[in-house]
Amino acid sequence: MSASYKGLAGEALEREYNPRLAAPNFQAYLDAQASRSAKTRDALTGSLDMRYGDGPLQTMDIFPAKTPNAPIHVFIHGGYWRGLDKNFYSYIAEPLVAAGATVAMLNYDLAPTLTIGGIVGQTADAVRWLHANARQIGGDPDRLYLSGHSAGAHLAAMMLARDWAAEGRPADIVKGVVAVSGVYELEPVTMLKVNSEIGLTADEAARNSLVANLPRPVCPILVAVGGGETPDWIRQSADFAKLCRERGLTTDYWEIGRENHFSICDRMGEARHPLVRAMLAQMGL
Repeated sequence: MSASYKGLAGEALEREYNPRLAAPNFQAYLDAQASRSAKTRDALTGSLDMRYGDGPLQTMDIFPAKTPNAPIHVFIHGGYWRGLDKNFYSYIAEPLVAAGATVAMLNYDLAPTLTIGGIVGQTADAVRWLHANARQIGGDPDRLYLSGHSAGAHLAAMMLARDWAAEGRPADIVKGVVAVSGVYELEPVTMLKVNSEIGLTADEAARNSLVANLPRPVCPILVAVGGGETPDWIRQSADFAKLCRERGLTTDYWEIGRENHFSICDRMGEARHPLVRAMLAQMGL
């Protein structure tokens, strides 16, 4: 008998938690996003592949604001922790830089080379590096904001659970989060076909789900999800937003149109889209 999660098993679970099944034209989105991102890297002044750690993929692209002491916005890509790359999403920096933010597009070592717990640790490395080196990249260390999509939303959310003060950093080192179409309960991932590539164990899933890493009420959060996502994917975002509210975070929850798991990333590059305007509003821009 197949393992089940909230009554879902086998192909029914796959349909809910494999975005590539829910949006079969996903490759067209990824190809267009990669092409648009290459043009962005040509158009924007930036420092590409800056190191923030020793891991092979512990690099980030920095696109500085035109004026110094700018807020810093960090985007964390998805790919079920085992795929994709910052180079698909450079275009997200365009409206943010234009509005006055310094943008860091983050890479991290991928599963199964690194466990999800290890990837969470690398994300924390990036936050520490950016806080320590903010001035050198034209940013303000006291205005550090995160966004993430899919697995990247999970990684951004995990930064809110961290006891930064115990590490000698400001407790509110992160000043705002925008979490887009994230996965916050990891148990179902252990039951998916893609887990043959991720290598997620039940114990690792339990340790890295948000119910075991409760967000601290240090900053506002927007939890957004495409209205065209599958029902249980949407439910995860709604439940996470509820958890954030219960924990005392100023929380907004949006279901956006009929956007699917890939089209919603396009919206993150549109200066007038409410999602981008919300990202800017968190930074006071």
